[in-house]
Amino acid sequence: MKRRVLFVCTANSARSLMAEALLKDMAGDQFEVASAGTEPTEPHPMALQVLQESGVAVYGLHSKELADLQGENWDYVITLCEKASRECGTVCEPAQQIAWDFPDPVSTGRHATFALTLKELKDRISLFTMVHQKETGMKAIGYNPVTVFRALGDELRLAILLLVRDQRKLCVYELTTALDSSQPKVSRHLANLKEAGLLETERQGQWIYYFLNPHMPQWLTKVLDETSDGNTSLVEREMERLHAMTDRPVLRAI
Repeated sequence: MKRRVLFVCTANSARSLMAEALLKDMAGDQFEVASAGTEPTEPHPMALQVLQESGVAVYGLHSKELADLQGENWDYVITLCEKASRECGTVCEPAQQIAWDFPDPVSTGRHATFALTLKELKDRISLFTMVHQKETGMKAIGYNPVTVFRALGDELRLAILLLVRDQRKLCVYELTTALDSSQPKVSRHLANLKEAGLLETERQGQWIYYFLNPHMPQWLTKVLDETSDGNTSLVEREMERLHAMTDRPVLRAI
């Protein structure tokens, strides 16, 4: 049975919304997730932007009133600012309450601040899920062939994997250019591939790069290798667009 997690901050416009989207993306099979605000406003456009740039789905994200969710049963209520921690009080008892304190990126209005907040939230949520797995004895997500082949069954997702396999690492800007597709559409497919365990990410400067998950089992690596080697025409046009880019970001060797 999934544990239920509620993230709370004041406006439910940035921090708690980003946390909701991240946990759904990282461990949606383990948790049922929502977020709310003590004084909700509207999702901040820059919060949605940095999520999409990281390949995290934002469809359906909206600000919610904490009072509307207080009657539900939650396993964890995680507050993301001192004000929310004080005001949450006994509203969500008997849930286990966890207090995190992240500065509000909205006050700066800077893309870099939102991106940093997203990274710090992701690090904290990774630790939260790791501790939860140890406490409950849960195993990490395995590679179910049905899930894998469902992910591979979409033409655009397959093209993304083959491009990333060939180039080792690609950012969203490179992929949207190569695929001649919109950024939100590519980001949604990247999120699906991450959820299936096929891709991982790393940040370099302003760019989020995608690469094949190094922990993929040998049978899956072999499927991708043979698909690519035996069907070079599948991404021929996409490779041409990629190599024709004149403003392609420079990937540093690490």
